[in-house]
Amino acid sequence: MVKQVNIKSFQQVRNIVDVASQCYDDIGVHDEHGAIADAKSILGLMSLDYTKPVKLVSENAHIIDELVSVIS
Repeated sequence: MVKQVNIKSFQQVRNIVDVASQCYDDIGVHDEHGAIADAKSILGLMSLDYTKPVKLVSENAHIIDELVSVIS
């Protein structure tokens, strides 16, 4: 499942890491330039470009929905 979201603050990035870290499934965050980071890695997420929307990608639709809810 793929969801496109806008990230505007560091707190939203931290929320993604907190929720993703509790899940066993892989969750990727893709930016506009094609860079991909593991949602469980704060350093990986800090390397992405958030000036444009990013995509949350996982096989687990439930975790994607949960991530979208903590971002809003």
